[in-house]
Amino acid sequence: MELLVVIAIIGMLVALLLPAVQSARESSRRSRCANHLKQIGLAVVMHENTRKYFPTGGWDWNSPPTYHSGRPAAGSEQRASWAFQILPYIEAESTWRAGPIEAIKTVQSIYFCPTRRSPQTIVGGDTYDPPLGVNDVERALIDYAGSNRDDDGIIRRYDPLRARQVHDGLSKTMVVAEKRLNLSLLGTPQPDDNEGYASGWNADTMRQTNKSPEPDFYGTGDGEKRFGGSHPAAFNAVFADGSVHSISFDVDRHVFNRVGVVDDGEAYSNSEVFFE
Repeated sequence: MELLVVIAIIGMLVALLLPAVQSARESSRRSRCANHLKQIGLAVVMHENTRKYFPTGGWDWNSPPTYHSGRPAAGSEQRASWAFQILPYIEAESTWRAGPIEAIKTVQSIYFCPTRRSPQTIVGGDTYDPPLGVNDVERALIDYAGSNRDDDGIIRRYDPLRARQVHDGLSKTMVVAEKRLNLSLLGTPQPDDNEGYASGWNADTMRQTNKSPEPDFYGTGDGEKRFGGSHPAAFNAVFADGSVHSISFDVDRHVFNRVGVVDDGEAYSNSEVFFE
């Protein structure tokens, strides 16, 4: 009887301690995710400081990184994503210069949220235009997306935006955040997690702020071009001044849309958006 009582007490203690341990682990993972976004945000700021414009969202989903005479193109001539364009500012210049095949497949660890998954690639056919000339292409994936796919945010399609055009203020305008995914399909080609981080103007790398953010999920379908993530209650986002904040999944949809638009002229309070 005494042994059974001891075993029962130990079981109760484990049951009480396990949520606390899980909470501590998630807190650490959330902080690491925020740090990844901080590095991404600083890279975007450095890109703007150096080139005098923000990175673009690229051209099309099937456009490989653009090179001219072996050098990466920039600005409106670069057809790949913002995540490719900021590589020199996240200590990945060698990948940026390596050519399209090498760049597309090279994993960047800061492009992944540790709560969701470890760095990951998938392999698929050569669907690029122009073709890369290989049968199978390895693509490094990404857990973060630019704002926004409605083409009224900082990350624009085709032509880059300049800081002076962000009329609502850099500290009030989101530039990159976590994206929503179907967790049951991780590691397999799903419509918004199959082209990789270098893909231009695609749901892999661009999401919409005119849709409410939602948590990751298990089931059928994809992330519906929404922002979101695997953290409880909120997801991380970096703003154009380099500051990182958590945004509640319960944020009002119209307020959230204002966070992504650079010149709507409508103010919002931090308490309406940020989950602190």
